[in-house]
Amino acid sequence: MDKDRVKKPELLMPAGSLDVLKTAIDFGADAVYVGGDLYSLRAKAKNFSHEDMVLGVEYCRDHNKKLYVTVNITAHNSDLDGVRGYLKELDDIGCDGLIISDPGVFELAGEYAPHIERHISTQANNTNYLTYRFWYGLGAKRVVSARELSLAEIRQIRENIPDDMEIESFVHGAMCISYSGRCLLSNYLAGRDANLGECTHPCRWKYYLCEETRPGVYLPVEENERGTYIFNSKDLCMIDHIPELVDAGIDSFKIEGRMKTTLYAATVARAYRAAIDDYFTDKDQYTANLPLYYEEITKGTNRRFCTGFFFGKPDAQSQVYENSTYVKDYIYYGTISSAVREAGCSICTLEQKNKFSVGDTLEVVAPGSLTEHFVKVNRIRDDAGNDMDSCPHASRMITVDLEGAPAEDGNLLRGRA
Repeated sequence: MDKDRVKKPELLMPAGSLDVLKTAIDFGADAVYVGGDLYSLRAKAKNFSHEDMVLGVEYCRDHNKKLYVTVNITAHNSDLDGVRGYLKELDDIGCDGLIISDPGVFELAGEYAPHIERHISTQANNTNYLTYRFWYGLGAKRVVSARELSLAEIRQIRENIPDDMEIESFVHGAMCISYSGRCLLSNYLAGRDANLGECTHPCRWKYYLCEETRPGVYLPVEENERGTYIFNSKDLCMIDHIPELVDAGIDSFKIEGRMKTTLYAATVARAYRAAIDDYFTDKDQYTANLPLYYEEITKGTNRRFCTGFFFGKPDAQSQVYENSTYVKDYIYYGTISSAVREAGCSICTLEQKNKFSVGDTLEVVAPGSLTEHFVKVNRIRDDAGNDMDSCPHASRMITVDLEGAPAEDGNLLRGRA
């Protein structure tokens, strides 16, 4: 690509709730993408109410960041009147971008949300530069590349589209078995349409073969009596390949996961933030820190990692055949809402998410440096000030005395599972 055009890419994080949005921004995201209560493809996520959307835009604006909204369903006639009102509402709120897959919704967005950039979702199957130029001619600012593209193909697209048109590509997170995520399995097997936001993730189920004349006799797909998860892809992870992504001309590094947790958002955001910043500051430093980035990224939930289609078609090593469960090596204990320093301890208030006890050692996760930072729990008190040996009940407000290096407002607490 044209070396004069090289710029630091945007780090784009998902957020399924206002709390996760704030965490993603605090831990290094340049922008977040969210879904509202309607017309996005993650109906099972918490999603954003009107009030949350207003607060999310305000938070992003206060931190000089951006907020994009997914309006990427495959719309039916019955959806269109509601879409018009919803787009007008988003325009009034002042969101920065709309992620759209349906041409009809795209046209309505130009009419009812004229102040918001229009981005083309990966659901639109964007696999060649003529498609990019087509959308650019209609007013799109950005196109999200299909996950099925290699870096070489993305580089060729970059060379054949206008300089001011942006490419957004998924660089981390779950992979889908269907082309650009346009799956019919869920609709067929469970009556819930993935293209309307109700995917039941049948690609993660265990499958056997059953012969028509022998009902109830299940034949393993492989020579394995437990069956096999034949569609279960490993997660995408490109943190080791920032130079190649930049060289391909990708403007926005997109992280998958609008249904993921606060801990996932913090872990992934700060790892990619460090990797991107190091690469643009000192390429040798980036290379030296590769093991550190990778170690941090594995502390978030994952299904093990692969590089997707970026270096060619995935092979059998890109699948997980024995189970569909996440690797969860770390537990999230909560986010510190307030902290004061007294006599070598941080006195912290937080809404506790998982059990820990007096005497335990926890890790403090802070924005910026990936240096490990451990503290010892010296004391736990409930919201009435009563001492407790442990905090077994989730969502309870507690105060903890943490001995060690300072912990601050907005830091997360985690520990090994």
